[in-house]
Amino acid sequence: MHEGVSRGLIFDIQGHSIHDGPGTRTLVFLSGCPLRCAWCSNPEGLVLRQRLMYKAQLCKDCPARCVPGCPKGAARRSENGGSPMLFDRMQCDSCDTMECVRVCYMRALQTSGRWYAVDELMRLFNRDRCYWGPEGGITLTGGEPLLQQEFVIDLLARCHEACIAACVETSAYVPRTVLQAALPYIQWLFIDIKHMDSGKHREGTGVPNELILDNICWIRRTNWPGRLVVRTPVVPGFNDTVANAEATAEFLREIGLGDINLLPFHRLGASKYEQLGMNYEYAEQAAVGQEALEALAAVYREKAITCHLGADTPF
Repeated sequence: MHEGVSRGLIFDIQGHSIHDGPGTRTLVFLSGCPLRCAWCSNPEGLVLRQRLMYKAQLCKDCPARCVPGCPKGAARRSENGGSPMLFDRMQCDSCDTMECVRVCYMRALQTSGRWYAVDELMRLFNRDRCYWGPEGGITLTGGEPLLQQEFVIDLLARCHEACIAACVETSAYVPRTVLQAALPYIQWLFIDIKHMDSGKHREGTGVPNELILDNICWIRRTNWPGRLVVRTPVVPGFNDTVANAEATAEFLREIGLGDINLLPFHRLGASKYEQLGMNYEYAEQAAVGQEALEALAAVYREKAITCHLGADTPF
């Protein structure tokens, strides 16, 4: 396990983050997710495979080398204005070679992820660690990082051996055995509760919430010494009700958790849906205002739950 031979599909790496764990951190975004949240801001990380991303604004004065360069015949010029090129996304999603990306010298075509070995990431972390400060480290997010369980547990174990503090952002919609294997190497754990009603949760995410809530309860019953923080992305028309906030607050009180982090919905990932040729259901949805967040925060505070809003995180 600890020889760096496993590989993981990663769609982004960001340094110098101050929002996803204590101190300054290096964020690693892993591909693959068992949920299908309609508001997801990282659609390029939903599936555990590389995907074609097309940035039409970069596709200028181009001889369309992607057309003959595609062995599946999935690329063609547009004849109706708008984007210069059109792609058969079913063919693109079944492609393993992405030959069109290699011939696109304008960088209008890119892949959504890259395979990394554990040793390669450890070299990157050792480069970054001098900038983290005493409280910093790495944060694994996604997607759902624990979906790539063998790679992630290998990586976490290596970080533990190297005295690198690790934070994981997870849906907790994973088998209990995966959490059991990962927890000894994690100092901070962020878990979303997107809705307390299982039926509503399924409508918005594609899965029920029983496994998620059960895993949160189980973590609280263990002797794990790390910090567990529950988050709720506040999505208009889905979970932004007083009733849902009250139910969530009562759940937190029952298991002995004293705080929650409310994250306001935003549309920062909208352009990525266009690049993937996907429909974005929340394209016209306005961002959540501070007044609406404060109203929900008051519900938690009335029940003696500390409520952190957005970047006001409990670090």
